[in-house]
Amino acid sequence: MRQYTTTFSRIALFIIYFWFGLLKVLGSSPASPLVLELHAKTVSFISPDLFLALFGGFEVLIGLMFLISIFVPQIRTATVVLFTVHMFTAVLPLVLVPEMVWQSKFIPTLEGQYIIKNLALIAVVLNL
Repeated sequence: MRQYTTTFSRIALFIIYFWFGLLKVLGSSPASPLVLELHAKTVSFISPDLFLALFGGFEVLIGLMFLISIFVPQIRTATVVLFTVHMFTAVLPLVLVPEMVWQSKFIPTLEGQYIIKNLALIAVVLNL
């Protein structure tokens, strides 16, 4: 099984990033309200629709890079850099939009759980 773990991890990361990013681009993501709140608190000079499309497109790109990096090892460092940037922006709502991610102290909303689960993604990438 060990010989397949890295490839499976990259495929799983591709599916997660590509799928969730595409939902944002298409305007069908249940995470859109949270992303738009983050937008309002950070880069409100960009139109909300454009921000959502760019953020979703960024996730799609990261997903594609995880998939392509199976065959093109030279892009692995760039993939991890973009992943790190995304993780930084993904955890910002925990601080910038607390009313959407915390029901009360140490009790996250569904959106908060969605963000906290990124710890698992970080662990997967660290193991790659």
